[in-house]
Amino acid sequence: MIRPSVQALEPYVPGEQPKLKRIVKLNANENAYPPSPKVKDAIREFDPRRLRLYPDPGCNRLRHLLARRYGCKAESVFVGNGSDEVLRLAVDVFTRNAAPVGVFEPSYSLYPVLSAIREAPLCRVPLPNGDGELAALKVPEPKPDLFCLVNPNAPTGTIFGIEAVREFARKLAPSILLVDEAYALFAGSDCVALALEEPNVVVARTFSKAWSLAGLRVGVLVGPEPLVSALYKVKDSYNVDALAQAVAEAALSDPDWMQENVRRIVATRDRFSKALEEAGWDVTPSHANFVWCRPPENGPDAEKLQAKVRNWGFLVRRFTEPVELGSHLRISVGTDAEMDELLGLLVK
Repeated sequence: MIRPSVQALEPYVPGEQPKLKRIVKLNANENAYPPSPKVKDAIREFDPRRLRLYPDPGCNRLRHLLARRYGCKAESVFVGNGSDEVLRLAVDVFTRNAAPVGVFEPSYSLYPVLSAIREAPLCRVPLPNGDGELAALKVPEPKPDLFCLVNPNAPTGTIFGIEAVREFARKLAPSILLVDEAYALFAGSDCVALALEEPNVVVARTFSKAWSLAGLRVGVLVGPEPLVSALYKVKDSYNVDALAQAVAEAALSDPDWMQENVRRIVATRDRFSKALEEAGWDVTPSHANFVWCRPPENGPDAEKLQAKVRNWGFLVRRFTEPVELGSHLRISVGTDAEMDELLGLLVK
């Protein structure tokens, strides 16, 4: 017997993972550059005999390193199997039966899937245009138990300031505001302070983007101790494997390497965005490691351009739901050489 909600579920669709010979993947917002050499050292030095034992179920060493980075107690940090596990657990823990989950539209396309699995109604709110609109926004009724705010937003790359987010969180209280900050390190600002100051705010982070560890699957949630401890009650017994914990610890020990990669990506992003704008494209200012853009009306549309560049070995993302997103492309930022080659294909 399969639950009706699962039978009817439209699953989350990740960016294409191709098996072509020559491909440049600019469709999944992965990092263009490798992780710190300390990651390679940690993998080489990892004793495989450790794998006969279960890993630390509380990720305690990693939690303490993260707590030091965020300026909080380890009890305010949860470590999960990628931020997707963190988000799933948040929906499970913070949402009562039949209570709505709030999201802005457009937003991360996993949220509708998580709410459908939970059989929770999804409350879609048009994405506010800037801090003023967010601060002035009325909380929808019935009030969602959980509201998920991606900041910087995916897929647009736009960002809200911390005080506007604070104002929204206080209006939402006592319901929980989850600020999904997968791309925050590319923005230079974040809402971690809110998660340590406001009783109803949690912040989700990932090692997949700025830390160049998408293949590892380590995610983080920071927030008030009672909310964090609730996630530990329902997580899998050993949700983060021993090798992942060791590698994440190694990455954290070399933040300068990560910051240099971020600097390079931001510089390339801004240069690529400017070139598209000069060619007549509509480009949304991005605070992430991708560019949200619409081709000029007097040329090939997004669907045709996506197919064209694929023929040359470049994968870019185009969303078809909701329909209005289909006129745009979301292009992850690669190396300078990759973006220059792609630019030549897009603006011919």
